[in-house]
Amino acid sequence: MKRRSVFAAIGSAVFLLLAGIGAEGGEVKVLSAVGMRQVMRDVGPMFERATGHTLAIYYESSGVIVPRVEAGETADVLMLPRSGIDRLTKAGKVEAGTTTDLANAIVGMAVRKGAPKPDISTPDAFKRALLAAKSIARADPAQGGSSAVHIAKVAERLGISNEVKAKSVITFRAEDPLASPGYAVANGRAEIALHQMQELMSVPGIEIVGPLPSDFQQTFFFSAAIMAGAKEAEAGKALIKFLRAPAATAIIKAKGMEAAAP
Repeated sequence: MKRRSVFAAIGSAVFLLLAGIGAEGGEVKVLSAVGMRQVMRDVGPMFERATGHTLAIYYESSGVIVPRVEAGETADVLMLPRSGIDRLTKAGKVEAGTTTDLANAIVGMAVRKGAPKPDISTPDAFKRALLAAKSIARADPAQGGSSAVHIAKVAERLGISNEVKAKSVITFRAEDPLASPGYAVANGRAEIALHQMQELMSVPGIEIVGPLPSDFQQTFFFSAAIMAGAKEAEAGKALIKFLRAPAATAIIKAKGMEAAAP
């Protein structure tokens, strides 16, 4: 389904969904992994218009958010890779029974629009593409982002970690969507970008080469949960329910992710 038709079909479904959700408006604080940012750009305003609640969403890598929550930072909703939610659940930071799976994402490669697309269909072809590239834009694994760590491990498995490091353009700031691997390729700072597919698909001026070969692919599972002691727990639960409804799952798919199974 084309993206325009996806969004055109959403309106009536949203209001049917929210017929039983109504609540007085409150500000919901959300700590979210960057991987959910493209989805929330569309779903967030829809939720606000339909419910009267407002969202204060703070994006960061999961490797930054989890330690901050463990150290005492509070929010109403956590939106993180499932591994981070599970870790915080064990630490008593998540309200029992509120964890809900939302979406899955994978890593891909992109090049500047019009540039030749390298063959990455097999592990050997992917390795050759990385070695042939003059520069590789990627996120900093030191920040703990799940896909950034995975990409670094892939380079190690291929035995070309040093070569990849030497030509890497490390470009990622969670607070600035334009400081991402895809934009580094779009503006000519790097030849190829490695990042989660939904982040690459949102960048104008680049083209997707494809996902990493299956031998080096990893699926990242994003979930949401209510924090223990949340001030706006009911509004937070309404947001999570909203994200599992057909209107939101259509957006998740349009952004290049897979909606979690019911």
